[in-house]
Amino acid sequence: MTPDGGDRAKRSNDFKYPSSVVTGALRAIGFTISKLCWFLGYRGLENIANLDGSFVLVSNHSTYLDPVWVSIPLHRDLRFMAWDHAFEWPFVGKLIRYLGAFPVKTDRTASKGAIVESLRTLRTGAGLVIFPEGEREFADGEFLEFKPGALHIALNAGVPVLPVSISGGSRVWPQGKKYPSLFRRVVITYHPVQRLPPCPPETDLDAHLDTLNQDMLKTIRSAV
Repeated sequence: MTPDGGDRAKRSNDFKYPSSVVTGALRAIGFTISKLCWFLGYRGLENIANLDGSFVLVSNHSTYLDPVWVSIPLHRDLRFMAWDHAFEWPFVGKLIRYLGAFPVKTDRTASKGAIVESLRTLRTGAGLVIFPEGEREFADGEFLEFKPGALHIALNAGVPVLPVSISGGSRVWPQGKKYPSLFRRVVITYHPVQRLPPCPPETDLDAHLDTLNQDMLKTIRSAV
């Protein structure tokens, strides 16, 4: 359930979520363009039909368009971890900041500021979108290293994880390609929401996160 205007007013003043009218219009435009250009399709929509409360969306990352594609069916307040250099691009930088993106460097683990912003977002009841690879895959579609930070954030916040698979994106706009290719089929799959088990007292946290991360990676790979 998306918080109403009254709930929004009580939130942190650090970020003002855009109007649902604006995001609704952008979703419609994004879906229409993507359907025409990339035959965009969705699977597993039943897994997000009753999505309630905060969550962390975790997905593989194949194109610059991934945040748009995974967000279209989610009529929720969302925020996004995004490549810090993208905020320097003319128009795009201001647009993604307006829509809820905040910067994180890709050459190392998330900064303390990004983690604080993530936890603050989850406390407000919003969804947080993270691409653990940190950068786009190459044209071969092989996954890059999945960093465990997204699951660590979800575990700390006590919120579930929504695994998402993007299939076909690496044929559209992979790393090393200047412009996107048209008329390639893209399918977005939403897997069942997962509640992460807490770290057992006798288990090292890093080892626990690695196990969770491998299981999550297996789930996402299953539909790519």
